[in-house]
Amino acid sequence: MKLLIAAALSVCLAVLAWDPVRAGGGTPSNPEAKVYFANIQDGDSVSSPLTLVFGLSGMGVAPSGVEKDFTGHHHLLIDRPPLGEGEDGADELNFGLPSDDNHLHFGGGQTEVTLELPPGRHTLQLVLGDAGHVPHVTPVVSELITITVE
Repeated sequence: MKLLIAAALSVCLAVLAWDPVRAGGGTPSNPEAKVYFANIQDGDSVSSPLTLVFGLSGMGVAPSGVEKDFTGHHHLLIDRPPLGEGEDGADELNFGLPSDDNHLHFGGGQTEVTLELPPGRHTLQLVLGDAGHVPHVTPVVSELITITVE
């Protein structure tokens, strides 16, 4: 019983100590950096295919694998909870972003993409990752936006 209580207390303390604003890998970000969608905004109605243009200020873009101060590459989160939330949120912040239909990587340093999205509502969020696809300390993330594909 003592072991079970100690384990539960340990989990509670870890959850309380986790701070999504300070989470991230070991690569520092410029505290004033911002990543954003340059050509769409929350609530927009769009058609598919959709071209998204990624904006970034306060840092530079570099391909994955390139370690240069205050640089990173874009990741696009589609139809999933905001970065750091959900079942794998803490792992994403500390160990890196997966690559799947909901997590698109732009490790070549790309700053735009054209996507085919089915009709309906979709959420989008940009995340800057370091050379190893891990969000910076402090993470550089856009607002989560919702668009409707008609």
